[in-house]
Amino acid sequence: MKQPPRKPAMKDERDRQIEKDAKVYAMEWMIALTQILTVMCIIKKNPAWKGTLSILFFGTAFVLFYQFKQYDETAFRKVGIFFLVVGAALLVWFGITG
Repeated sequence: MKQPPRKPAMKDERDRQIEKDAKVYAMEWMIALTQILTVMCIIKKNPAWKGTLSILFFGTAFVLFYQFKQYDETAFRKVGIFFLVVGAALLVWFGITG
């Protein structure tokens, strides 16, 4: 007997929530590992700590920008801009001094 063609599975709300939770979970681990890498670089006197620390500041800024978008509170945006500037400064400093 011939099987009818399968319809592509449609994402429902549960699938979207699982996907969102998976991204949050992965981001939390990435942040933790970046912090460990930053400490290791400082201990070994490797200048890469500036670059890895800038990643943490960028991540915090983007979280705050997302919260600003959801809550429409300007405090989130202002603090996010501060963290973005600090992250960019660290990245430029690392790029110049190595």
